[in-house]
Amino acid sequence: MNSKNNKYVIGVDFGTDSVRSVLINTSGVYIGDAVHYYQRWKENKYCDSSENQFRQHPLDYLEGLTETITQVLVEAGEDIRRNVVAISADTTGSTPVAVNRQGKPLSLTEGFEENPNAMFILWKDHTAIKEAEEINQLAGRWEIDYTKYVGGVYSSEWFWAKILHTLRADVKVRESAWSWVEHCDWIPFELTGGTDVSKMKRSRCAAGHKAMWHEDFNGLPGQDFFSTLDPLLDGIRNRMFRDTYTADQPAGTLSKHWADTLGLNEEVVVGVGAFDAHMGAVGGEIEAYYLSKVMGTSTCDMLVAPPADMEGKLIKGICGQVDGSVVPGMIGLEAGQSAFGDVYAWFKDVLLWPIRNAVESNKFIGDEIGQKLIEDLNHSLIRQLENAAGEHSPDHGDKFLVALDWLNGRRTPDANQQLTSAIEGMNLGTKAPDIYRALVESTCFGAKTIVDRFTGEGIPIKGIIGMGGVAKKSPYVMQMMSNVLNMPIRIVKSEHTCALGAAMFGATAAGVFSSVEEAVKAMGLGFEKTYKPNPEMTDLYQKKYERYNSLAEAIEMRISAFK
Repeated sequence: MNSKNNKYVIGVDFGTDSVRSVLINTSGVYIGDAVHYYQRWKENKYCDSSENQFRQHPLDYLEGLTETITQVLVEAGEDIRRNVVAISADTTGSTPVAVNRQGKPLSLTEGFEENPNAMFILWKDHTAIKEAEEINQLAGRWEIDYTKYVGGVYSSEWFWAKILHTLRADVKVRESAWSWVEHCDWIPFELTGGTDVSKMKRSRCAAGHKAMWHEDFNGLPGQDFFSTLDPLLDGIRNRMFRDTYTADQPAGTLSKHWADTLGLNEEVVVGVGAFDAHMGAVGGEIEAYYLSKVMGTSTCDMLVAPPADMEGKLIKGICGQVDGSVVPGMIGLEAGQSAFGDVYAWFKDVLLWPIRNAVESNKFIGDEIGQKLIEDLNHSLIRQLENAAGEHSPDHGDKFLVALDWLNGRRTPDANQQLTSAIEGMNLGTKAPDIYRALVESTCFGAKTIVDRFTGEGIPIKGIIGMGGVAKKSPYVMQMMSNVLNMPIRIVKSEHTCALGAAMFGATAAGVFSSVEEAVKAMGLGFEKTYKPNPEMTDLYQKKYERYNSLAEAIEMRISAFK
């Protein structure tokens, strides 16, 4: 019997709303999974969407980690539990937190339990727009351009902008924070019982794509750069890190506390962490020059290329190019959209608001019936909109709608989180399905601007690999995207691609496989379907794409003029 049949790994995927753990055999046999929705996040604690503030408490992560792994192991049984060899985790990012010298998030220490500034600053938190702009201005006149490997534009979604904003905003956090860590670095550190932040193994993908780390800079930007940016950053470089690690490396083994908590042994290897889309791209069997799109609340678009092909190339306006960030030995390139599924969810919430309000204030509708009505609409409204919106082509009349997908700013190309959305072409005949279709088109057009940026910079795109909730659940969106991009889109079979990728990395870190490529070959689940472009639609969408770009240019100029 193949020895790999007797070994099991756990992949943990920390998403925006929940954490999911998947248990899988290293020969590729799926055993089970469990999901936990963050309770404090569900209650909208520590967040203020009007200020673009989105924070998450580390207890949500720890509770979810414990519950999901425990549940999946109980359901699997004792024989399988004894043969678990590795755990690896992916997280959102950039999602940093202030920590003390021991590497403990301040929100887990006395006096900071309810302080949002002491919690993890979620990837989509845009409170640091001013700080990102200052970083870009300084980098533009500095002797070394520290942004050149992150597309030449630093984003408010990233590590240093969030740190600087928090230091300025909260004296108590500033005085107590020794260092700052990414969520994907803290989880392995916690699982292995780390007590000294200086010994934390930092993720290559997080550091390279979000913290301006590069070997050419001997690690992070120089201390003089940070001190010039703001004296509050004096000494910060010495409290951070120099070395980084790819996700196929072990961070250590389970601490006694976590081994006892989870019912595992202390020999279980814990892999170095990485971002969800990076591990998801591996779980989705990424190939060189195939754009791997993780499509959920936002998108993260990954591409890998051989180092020799990237020699001397700096791709402008993307989210970085980093050696080994996705697949060790390849250059990983990242792009993405700040809002994707969030665009559809926003419109659904707009339509549901008057219904909720009417139900709550109507004395003739009982609470139970009203609640069931709202729940049913919450689950069915998007599908109803898709069914109605799909009845006409994008050229129905001269005054068709065009929208922008910038409801949460723009990530790629050329990050600008100050941008906002717009819809052009509405009249008294415009119906909800028309607006919904325009919004879906906008997200597909936003995806096309990313493809165009890569190809315009000399990076070929051979095809698209789709994964994530939208890719799996919405044939409507995927067919439209195939038409807009004029490319086939292969949909990954796995329901939990990011967690599967984490499991692949865990198996490699534990030495079951000699490389990530070997793990992918053994554990990959393949593709379930391919969407192909409809030739009758591609030309029509190309014309509308030109209107999208024209509106985008006008709105960006207007916002820039009044900022």
